[in-house]
This record gives sequence, C-alpha cells and structure tokens, in this order.
Amino acid sequence: MERLECRPMTTQTRLLQLGHSPDPDDAFMHWALAKDMLDTGDLRFEHKLEDIESLNKRATTGDYEITAVSIHGYCYVADKYALLNHGASMGEGYGPRLVARSEMNLDELQKGKGKRLAIPGEWTSAHLACQMRLGEYDYGLVEFDQIPEAVARGEYDAGLLIHEGQLTYEADGLVLLDDLGVWWANETGGLPLPLGGNTVRRDLAELIPEVSRLLKESIQTGLDNREEAVAYALGFGRGLDLAQADEFIAMYVNDRTIDYGDDGRESMHLFLKRAFDAGMIPAMPPLDFIR
Repeated sequence: MERLECRPMTTQTRLLQLGHSPDPDDAFMHWALAKDMLDTGDLRFEHKLEDIESLNKRATTGDYEITAVSIHGYCYVADKYALLNHGASMGEGYGPRLVARSEMNLDELQKGKGKRLAIPGEWTSAHLACQMRLGEYDYGLVEFDQIPEAVARGEYDAGLLIHEGQLTYEADGLVLLDDLGVWWANETGGLPLPLGGNTVRRDLAELIPEVSRLLKESIQTGLDNREEAVAYALGFGRGLDLAQADEFIAMYVNDRTIDYGDDGRESMHLFLKRAFDAGMIPAMPPLDFIR
C-alpha cells in the first residue's frame, strides 16, 4: 500500500494527540496513521507512546485528545472521554497471566500470607481481574516489561503479565499459575475478557465521528495489509521474533477490534458491574461504544 504524500500543516489543520502503548498490538492498529497511509483531511495525529498505566493517569486531566485506556481505568475518566466501539483489546479465552518461579496455590497469594505480587498498574484491567480472581493481595508496582525479571530475581513471589510477556515468560524460567482470560471465560460461559479500549475526549464534539472513522480505518488497513503492518509492529516487540509478534497481534487485533460485538459489549458491562458490586470501582461508567 502506498503512502500519501506528506501534507504540510496549514492554518486549517487540527493537530490531535493520540496516546497509545509502545507495543506491537497498538503499533499495528495505528500503523496506517503513523505512516500517512490515510487521507485525514485537515486532521493530523501526533503519536504519544506511553505505558498503559501512564495513559490511564494522564486521561484524568484530559492531556490527549485520543487515548488508549484500560477498561478499569476508563471508570475514572469517563466524564472526559467517550469509549469507541473499535480499538478493543479482549482476551478470547486467554489474557493476563499470573506467573511465578515455581508452582504454588493461588490462595498463597492472598493478602496477609507473606507473598507479594508484581503488577503493572493499579488501574489496569489485569489488576481488576486479578482482584476478582484472588480477592485482596499484597503487591508492588513494576513497569510491565520488567515484571518477568523482577519475579525471576526473587524480588516478588509472583507477577501479573500483560502484553508480550504473556508469550515469553518461560524464557525467564517462570511457570504459569493462572490465565485470567481462561478464568473469566469459565466464569461467564465463554465471554471474552475486556482489557483495553480506545477513547476520544468528549469536548471534541462534532469532530468525534470523523476521528472515530479514521481510527477504525487505520485498524482495518492494518488487517488488510497484515504482512507490512506486522513488520512495522515488530519494532515495538521487546524480545519477540516475527512469528511471535504475529501471534501476539492476532491475539489482540482482530475482528473484535473492529467491533466489540454484542457479546463483547455484554462482557464489558458484566466485568464492570461485578467490580462495582464488589466495591472495587467507584461507579458504573457510561459505555458509549461510539461507532
């Protein structure tokens, strides 16, 4: 697919900041925008790459017009951001993984039993799902890509893995204790586990439909030009080879990323309702699913 010629900024141009994680799946989704593959009219996009927990916290002050957030994090920023119906990361019978140096029972990780769990952020969906799975537990905050090494060194008894660590933990000598996507599917009769989504700031108002259209078109363009988009995304895959990058992208960028689907929307509502009923989140956020 050929790129459009680089278009100069004009007085009519609107520059929008697009926050997303520096990971293969997000890079794949936004490849077409990053490489000027799409006709964006008078809109330009400045990509802001930060880990998902940083994006969650930034969204509380509305720093970026468009941003990826955790579904958990969305509970705290729904007053400022509307949730799009595309851009979802959902685990279809797989998801964040609990790992350790050796086998242990999950109840050993419960609060007050002397073990600590490394997590990638308090507002990540992985943490919320893990709380539903285990109850309260003692934890420390660790950069998501440093968790496998922190557990392997013995700094933590177990770790909660998101992103590509879900595929590479065995190389660090770690064993799988539980897969939260499998747990959620068993809990809900096969529903996918909602993890992340794309949001747009509500004050963009009349621009929202066009921004939504372009973000969805970028995802579809990646899916339609998979080989080229995966090659680009590989540059964001820490320790992944091409086959692993392709596998990871397929896990989290697929037809459901184009549209949550009825069961995906049902699952998100159920996930947050359970968290709210358990007192884990302050309120049920509006689920806009803007198309």
